[in-house]
This record gives sequence, structure tokens and C-alpha cells, in this order.
Amino acid sequence: MFPWLWFWSPVFHLPFSGSVAQQIEPDTNWFFAGIPSSAGNGLLEKKAFDVASYGRQLGWITEVLLAAKGSDAVASGKADASLRKLEAAYLEIEAVKQESRVELADAAIAALDKLREADPAAHEMLILSVQARLQTPAPRLGHDNSVP
Repeated sequence: MFPWLWFWSPVFHLPFSGSVAQQIEPDTNWFFAGIPSSAGNGLLEKKAFDVASYGRQLGWITEVLLAAKGSDAVASGKADASLRKLEAAYLEIEAVKQESRVELADAAIAALDKLREADPAAHEMLILSVQARLQTPAPRLGHDNSVP
């Protein structure tokens, strides 16, 4: 073969040759990152989803409700098993939420410590601002769900 035509020479990679790598696990982070902060915590939702997906939870709920209604579509044994799975998922998700609250509090304390080291005056002003907010009662919602 002519040396100036080397770029046309075919390159073959056989399966399991080590030169081909592909990630086959789906990337669902885009879904949880898209949750607005006003609607919830995307990282917490991902952790709960890892415990039991939304579809799985809805399936368990559906089986339990249909059995409670007396429907013949779901056997009572299957509904009992679904209820146990639902309770186990609930307890695990509550543990994840508690862990998240602890992590959030630890992060807040660490941020306050950094602020105190970097700018003691700003730290003091922030502490006074938080104390003032704690002493002011939160606004109550009226019957029409509007703030008075």
C-alpha cells in the first residue's frame, strides 16, 4: 500500500477487545436536576426514586386500593405483599429525608463557621437578622389561601 494512503486503511475493533466501551446505564440526572428549588429538592427526589421508582410506588398503591375496594382484579395476598413493600419503602424514604435534613443543617453550620472566619461583622449581622426573623411570627394564610 502506498504510504500517503494510510488514512484510508480500515480499522476494526472486535467485541471485547478493550477499545470499545459504552455506558449502558441510563442517565436520569437531567430529570431530577430539572426540579425547581421551589418545588422540592432534586437530590432528595433522586434518593427517594432510588429506593422505589414512582411507577413502582403507584403500582403498589393501586393494588392495595383495588383490594380494599373488593375488586377481583388483585388477589388479597398480592395486595398484602404490596402493602408491606409500600410500608418498607415509606420507612426507607423517611430515613433518607431525615439524613438529608441532618446534612442540610451540617452544611448550614459549616457555612456559618466559614463566614465567621472570613467576615466576623457579616456573620454577626446575619445572626441578628435570623434572630429577628425567629421573633417575628410567620404570616398566616387566610381561608382563601392568600397572605393577609
